[in-house]
Amino acid sequence: MERSEKLLFEIGSPGRVGIHLPECPEEPDGDLGIPAQYLRTEIEGFPELSEVDVVRHFTRLSRWNTAVDLGMYPLGSCTMKYNPKMHESLARLPGFAETHPLQPETTAPGCLRLMHELEKDLCAISGMDHFTLAPSAGAQGEFVGMSMIRAYLSERGDARRVVLIPDSAHGTNPASARLAGYEVETVPSSPNGTIDTKALRGCMGPDVAALMLTNPNTLGVFENRIVEVLGIVHGAGGLVYQDGANMNALLGKVRPGDTGIDVLHLNLHKTFSTPHGGGGPGAGPVGVRSVLEPYLPVPRVVHGTEGWRLEEGYPKSIGRVHAFHGNFGVLLRAYVYIRSLGAEGLRQVGEQAVLNARYLRKRLSGDFEPAVTSDMLHEVVFSDHSFHDLGVTTLDIAKRLLDFGFHPPTIYFPLTVAGALMMEPTECESRQELDAFVDAMLQIRHEAEHEPQILKSAPHRTPVRRLDEVAAARRPRLRWRSPTA
Repeated sequence: MERSEKLLFEIGSPGRVGIHLPECPEEPDGDLGIPAQYLRTEIEGFPELSEVDVVRHFTRLSRWNTAVDLGMYPLGSCTMKYNPKMHESLARLPGFAETHPLQPETTAPGCLRLMHELEKDLCAISGMDHFTLAPSAGAQGEFVGMSMIRAYLSERGDARRVVLIPDSAHGTNPASARLAGYEVETVPSSPNGTIDTKALRGCMGPDVAALMLTNPNTLGVFENRIVEVLGIVHGAGGLVYQDGANMNALLGKVRPGDTGIDVLHLNLHKTFSTPHGGGGPGAGPVGVRSVLEPYLPVPRVVHGTEGWRLEEGYPKSIGRVHAFHGNFGVLLRAYVYIRSLGAEGLRQVGEQAVLNARYLRKRLSGDFEPAVTSDMLHEVVFSDHSFHDLGVTTLDIAKRLLDFGFHPPTIYFPLTVAGALMMEPTECESRQELDAFVDAMLQIRHEAEHEPQILKSAPHRTPVRRLDEVAAARRPRLRWRSPTA
């Protein structure tokens, strides 16, 4: 049976409160007084609830939700891996948890040292020369990277106007390039899913500032002609930006800096664990070759005779890109993850992630059609082509998976694959969990062939049944209004 939960606005009633505070003086004075222009006398319709009302409301909602702590979360191209609880215990140490971003930097030398050491760790892992931890997400990292490329080329008197982006890239790449002031042109993929080098040569010209390359790409395929690609772009005076969101597949195996990549962003909230989703938190540090180091955002963490401090004296910098210096809680958790695993552990992460994805591909390929014949690394992408004659869609498959207790994989992405189902099991899942997921997928295939109506009306066991997602996207209800308003 479908369940529902009322809004807090509908539950509350006047005077039903969980805490009572003393009345504020009518005319506050002293250092702690709040000027009248900053006070609201009332908030229309604001709910009043007891503590137990609030706790039960959010606890019920949390029990209806899925989470990586409850089961596999196979979102492809997102690396929704399990987060070790050791991160959380260390992040709650008073010296970290109680540090305020506005306190004097001289009172937080441990935090600054940790950030500096994390920069060095990321350099060692990726092969880049320098890193900034300032960007708060991968997309902002892309914008920062492209802004540095623009500043670098402009200073040389070579302000180009075009950025090339393969059709297999992440969707934020073209948006980031446009925000940095560039025009965008698409480079097609070859039949095996990698960038078409012949087409790339045809696109290169004196106006091309950079190529934004996702590697492994959104099909999970490694660009095995990366050296040739770099030669084409560098030979024409352009730079190469690598979207490192899929770095989970390369840990301990390939360092992008060693291949000649000029700019790289990493998603700490993906490759290096830490909770994410639902809009944050995140961290998208950007690594660069030495030639781009002068343009890194400020402030930068430095160590001198006066100890650890934040330095802004870099005249060629693109400036600040964050109100403070990155999302420190995410940086801290990534630092713990890297230090607890070490070089050998990180290498095993990459190997296990690839092994798990290939295991899924091997077991499901007889019933689901792989998007490409090439070897995939950390994720596997299937097409819904073999379901067309059955009247079953990718969305039907995803909704039915909810009944088996699994979060659905990424669907309808990448856009180069019709009806895509993109699965990334990460390194965290055991063979038993993978087999349970495969069994569910095979059951769905059987239902599609013999009882498709089950899929068309799924999910059946969730608190809320299938929603009108089109209406929710086009006519979102973002603000509650009283029925009497």
